[in-house]
Amino acid sequence: MEYSGLLLSRRRFLGIVPAGLCAISAAGAQDRIHRRSLVRRHNPFSNAIDPRSPLTVGNGEFAFTADVTGLQTFPEPYERGIPLCTQSQWGWHSFPCPGGKSPGDLRLTPYDTYGRQVGYPTSPDGQQELFDWLRENPHRLHLGRIGLLLDGGQPKPADLQEVHQTLDLWSGILESAFRLQGIPVRVETCCHPRLDILAVRISSVPAEQGRLAVVLEFPCASPQMSAADWSHPEAHASKPIKQAAHRLDILRELDKDRYFTILDWEEPASLEREGPHRFVLRPEHKGGRLSFVCFFSPHLINETLPTPAGAFEASRAHWSRFWSEGGTLELAGSRDARAHELERRITLSQYLTAIQCAGSMPPQETGLTCNSWYGKFHLEMHWWHATHFALWGRTRLLERSLGWYRSILASAREKARTQGYSGARWPKMVGPDGRDSPSAIGPLLIWQQPHPIYFAELCYRSEPSRSTLEAYKELVFESADFMASYAFWDQKRSRFVLGPPVIPAQENHPPRQTWNPTFELEYWAQGLDLAQRWRKRLGMPREPHWERVRANLSALPVKDGVYLAHENCPETYSERNRNHPSMLAPLGMLSGSKADRETMRRTLHKVLATWRWQDTWGWDYPMVAMCAARLGEPDAAVDALMMETPKNTWLPNGHNWQRPNLPLYLPGNGGLLAAVALMAAGWEGAPQAHAPGFPAKSWTVRWEGLVPIL
Repeated sequence: MEYSGLLLSRRRFLGIVPAGLCAISAAGAQDRIHRRSLVRRHNPFSNAIDPRSPLTVGNGEFAFTADVTGLQTFPEPYERGIPLCTQSQWGWHSFPCPGGKSPGDLRLTPYDTYGRQVGYPTSPDGQQELFDWLRENPHRLHLGRIGLLLDGGQPKPADLQEVHQTLDLWSGILESAFRLQGIPVRVETCCHPRLDILAVRISSVPAEQGRLAVVLEFPCASPQMSAADWSHPEAHASKPIKQAAHRLDILRELDKDRYFTILDWEEPASLEREGPHRFVLRPEHKGGRLSFVCFFSPHLINETLPTPAGAFEASRAHWSRFWSEGGTLELAGSRDARAHELERRITLSQYLTAIQCAGSMPPQETGLTCNSWYGKFHLEMHWWHATHFALWGRTRLLERSLGWYRSILASAREKARTQGYSGARWPKMVGPDGRDSPSAIGPLLIWQQPHPIYFAELCYRSEPSRSTLEAYKELVFESADFMASYAFWDQKRSRFVLGPPVIPAQENHPPRQTWNPTFELEYWAQGLDLAQRWRKRLGMPREPHWERVRANLSALPVKDGVYLAHENCPETYSERNRNHPSMLAPLGMLSGSKADRETMRRTLHKVLATWRWQDTWGWDYPMVAMCAARLGEPDAAVDALMMETPKNTWLPNGHNWQRPNLPLYLPGNGGLLAAVALMAAGWEGAPQAHAPGFPAKSWTVRWEGLVPIL
């Protein structure tokens, strides 16, 4: 059965292409990789409550994070690690703006920009309340908690015994078996691949019928990491609007925001409202089973929902196809003891980014698991979240979010215009409306500006057609127009300069004393060159100003034979040797048209010797690995990926832990996949060798369907 009315409201594609090219290591047999065995040997499992490693089911638009019961029965312990949330791409809330003000009332801080004043929202002085409101709103919602009740109350962790939980990656089904006060219980949980539906099947011994029930309850909105406030029931509403024998439709209202939840069950059961936001489903039969689906939507839906069995079958078909097509990589047979762990991280990262980073908007750094920075996404991180999709033969998963750039194009143009620039200036920390959030750092970052050009190029290389060119040319040209207008002509030295004011990717630099950051200079050159290629493909002449800027950009800054963070930073490797070592990105993440290989090699060694790795971030290790691989130093590349340091911690569920208030970090997962694709499939101009980024003597690398990076 096709649920056409439900599906037409959004474009959702599986996002995969046939495996295509296949490369086998010189030491390996000439057979195809047994993908099911590869994937399933890394199924995450648990036998006890682990607050740092709950498991999630999702589809890129919607995700449900579960405890060891397969539901959200024990939320409290997980508040110390990764909160148990139910989140979506569309589920957002805003509190009323304080004091009758509006976003336009925020005063901008003027920054001298070569003799003219440009305002940026960087200071809360005298406007703290409005400043904070703009940062915290909109924030992503926890749509609702679904858990088990025992004898009418919430069970305690001490009631739990004999836990055996596995997430079967090949089917996307979370299987949980345990005892509650001795009662054997089995729960199966999955997410429908195309609809925001959680499907659940619960079975227990018939003799214990009546002791177990399911609770669905709703919190008030919160900008905090848990996305939930359970202490203000009066501040929101949960209104039953339609009830049938096996279905309840609920309208949720929070200030001016609203959404709908539908609970639809199969076996005989009674549904009772036990509070303003609490609904309890109790089985009424003796079979010891309860199956249901719970659907979340921004719109009222009248159609019949899929059955639980239909949702489970759709999940099996989806994930089997996902893993069977697109790219894969196997490290079995490697002599390096780290190979199995690296293969585990690679496999779990494919699953996690597919359910967390492949939606209709750029993802937040914690995806659809819980709130980081109030649930907003950081556009400069989009490269690390999503570039790998194209490199792993799943370009459509990247394309899902590119339409969002078109949706905010008008506001991005207006931002550029009010600052005195051409084209579109993309914001940094945003929600779905594209409004930039105030910050001492964010509004002055620029390295997100070339991203749409890079993404469009990845799409074109996947599908080199006129339709691809037409689909993305506006994003490419508007981005290039801003980039060219942002660069300032230094008449005295006959060169174009980036900044001041500017804050580079390595964010610990004062904007008024920073200019010509190394990474951004390279990205400007590559982005403008790619934009000119798009004009040529469309039969258009090269744009003269873009070309003048590209050809006359300042050289990458060097001191003592190594690259600096930026031109005014001689203390790069002493006082400033923390945060992102982004001077390595020009030849690694990017192709390095402006970089000198031997200078970059010395820079790599200097970074490895002097950097304060405890003060880095999860995508820094893939960035270092990509640079080392391009320089022909595969041992250093692997060492970077597997570096033992706090920010390179990888949890049993596959997440990249950073710190207590950032317990997962998906740019680390996406970065790992991008680096491994480069190390295995190579890059434009790479040596004609198998897996050029891996040490040949100690690693056996077999891969299929990967695509060389630019």
